[in-house]
Amino acid sequence: MKKLYFRYGAMNCGKSTALMQVAHNYNEKGKKVVVIKSSIDTKADDKLESRLGIRRPVDILIDHEESFKPYYKKWQEENIDCILVDEAQFLSSQQVEELWYVTKKYEIPVICYGLKTDFQSELFEGSKRLIELADELEELYTICECGSKARFNARFVNDEFTLEGDSVLIDGSQSNVEYRPLCGKCYMKNRELVLTRQKM
Repeated sequence: MKKLYFRYGAMNCGKSTALMQVAHNYNEKGKKVVVIKSSIDTKADDKLESRLGIRRPVDILIDHEESFKPYYKKWQEENIDCILVDEAQFLSSQQVEELWYVTKKYEIPVICYGLKTDFQSELFEGSKRLIELADELEELYTICECGSKARFNARFVNDEFTLEGDSVLIDGSQSNVEYRPLCGKCYMKNRELVLTRQKM
């Protein structure tokens, strides 16, 4: 039985780099992969781009309302060995279910990389369904500014921590928006400062 994998972590944990390494490993062995990215992630347009500067074209740039079903036959006919998904948190619940179906019906492994929670520490739609359906979950690690393990994605606007705004705002889409990985203690400290200011 082929599996649906969800490999998740905070910002800067190397998700895109890891995905591109897996794709390279498959290609080097003569295996066929399909690389998918959500169109919600406008960074690098139709390419994957890691913070190390590595780039790779995507095979499918999927819209949130689009279905994977039209690709089923093609993937089967082309004997695809693995499907790799970047920014999987932006997938819809239905898209996650369709990828899970592919692993069981067509015996193609699917490896999804993404964030688990948004800047308000709430699950993204795609991440929630992946946690519910994935055969294997793997947390990728990065470090907070204090040196502890980072698990939270903090949004800073004009260098100020914020809890306001839409759940989805791509870093780099606005020059004053930045995301930083924080440990629970640092995230809570910043959160309490903001909430205290709001009460004043």
